[in-house]
Amino acid sequence: MSKVLVIGAGGVGSVAVHKMAKWPDMFSEITLASRRVAKCDAIATSVKSRTGVSITTSELDADNVEATTRLIEKTGASLVVNLALPYQDLNIMEACLAAGADYLDTANYEPLDEAKFEYHWQWAYQERFKKAGLTALLGSGFDPGVTNVFTAYIAKHHIQNMQTLDILDCNSGDHGQHFATNFNPEINIREVTAPARHWQDGAWVETPALSHKQTFDFPQVGNRNMYLMYHEELESLSKHFPELTRARFWMTFGDAYLTHLNVLENIGMTSIEPIIYEGQEIVPLQFLKAVLPEPSGLGETTKGKTCIGNIISGTHEGRPKTVYLYNVCDHEACFAEVGSQAVSFTTGVPAMIGASLILDKSWRKPGVWNMEQFDPDPFMDRLNIYGLPWHITELPAALDF
Repeated sequence: MSKVLVIGAGGVGSVAVHKMAKWPDMFSEITLASRRVAKCDAIATSVKSRTGVSITTSELDADNVEATTRLIEKTGASLVVNLALPYQDLNIMEACLAAGADYLDTANYEPLDEAKFEYHWQWAYQERFKKAGLTALLGSGFDPGVTNVFTAYIAKHHIQNMQTLDILDCNSGDHGQHFATNFNPEINIREVTAPARHWQDGAWVETPALSHKQTFDFPQVGNRNMYLMYHEELESLSKHFPELTRARFWMTFGDAYLTHLNVLENIGMTSIEPIIYEGQEIVPLQFLKAVLPEPSGLGETTKGKTCIGNIISGTHEGRPKTVYLYNVCDHEACFAEVGSQAVSFTTGVPAMIGASLILDKSWRKPGVWNMEQFDPDPFMDRLNIYGLPWHITELPAALDF
């Protein structure tokens, strides 16, 4: 019997529990918890209608360590899948330690009052989880997550001496809105407006946000403009693959999205500094999040595809080699299966797969770990089985930009 507590009832949480419900031999009892239990109930209704499986729902303030601990103990969950906000990661990790449950998330911790996402806060839990005999798996989404596993897979099977890594994230989906984000608006905008950083010759190189643009021909999508950004998997991959001389992350954005974002930033709506409005303190970005379309509600109108993958260059068996490993995901196909758009799907499915590898002990090891620290093969196999098939091709040369 594998009892799992999933925290977070957004688009990713919805995908994860839908996919878990389709695998009852692995996920025998599922509890979905969120601050707003009505959202959990709506997802539970969808899961029941699509799969015939009943899941339990619960109201939870995940900032409250004691309340989270009590819920873990009440459900008997051996694993907590944290799909809530990254500000809550440390509190949920504390609750897992108190209740004796394994832990998994899809995004690393960042403070609520500072746009700074780094792994060191969570890596500091290594000895506590190891001593408790518990596993904490960090970043089991797509990027981070699948991109980390892609890197480990290429290192294991295709390139003996990796030198450069480029992670390319393309979403060509059209949701029909003037301006909306495909995942939590607050997190999305904090990431996009932060300075870009990439790893070069043993040090971080920082450049202004969205200041470096390249065009790339994405499989099944076509030419899209992509921009250099910082993303958290660069931190762990540069640490665990020190042979990399360069590691970069690129994401595509349409011109309309960037125009709206530029205006919002110029008028202060993307700020995380509190202001006083009519006698109450509010954070402009949190207010903006409240008026933007809910990402989990975009699935019905979104059309197009995502294409996310890694291009890695180096030497193999004495010759230069460049490999491109990627996944293409269709928004409409995702909605037909689980009622969500592809951005939620590409995060929720890897969360389910990571959870399954902890539960069947393939990846269960006391301590705090990033995805690339485990054998990539079982994860890669399950991507093909559970909805995120991957493709690999050899390119004639390394990226020349």
